[in-house]
Amino acid sequence: MLLLFVFFCQAYPQHLYEVFFICIIIHAKVGAECMKKGLTSTCHRFFTNLSNPTRLAALEQLMNRPMSVNEIAEALGQEQSMVSHNLKPLIECNFIFGKRQGKRRVYSVNHETVDILFRAVENHAEKFCPSGGKCLKGGN
Repeated sequence: MLLLFVFFCQAYPQHLYEVFFICIIIHAKVGAECMKKGLTSTCHRFFTNLSNPTRLAALEQLMNRPMSVNEIAEALGQEQSMVSHNLKPLIECNFIFGKRQGKRRVYSVNHETVDILFRAVENHAEKFCPSGGKCLKGGN
């Protein structure tokens, strides 16, 4: 959860407060709901996958268009092997899908799941942080 917070703070420094608030709400509400429904393990894996900055950055790239691992690596400025390693858990949890096209595999985002998550962050930032994150100590 902390890595998720750090990533979004880096990606959206003007919305530090919203990101922090959303992380707290998600952790409290979803965690509690998962425990009630016996989904603790599933929820833990779900949020563990999202707490990795490389995985979040890859998801953000894939929101724009399907890409190969080499294209994602180039866009992120990271080694292909590092990106490939981080795509595997996203595939296993169906955050992304891989499809072979000739000799390469092209990845696309699971819009049904990921769009909602990104919209929740953006929506909260717009509605609940008129100060642009400046209400936090050290905020930009």
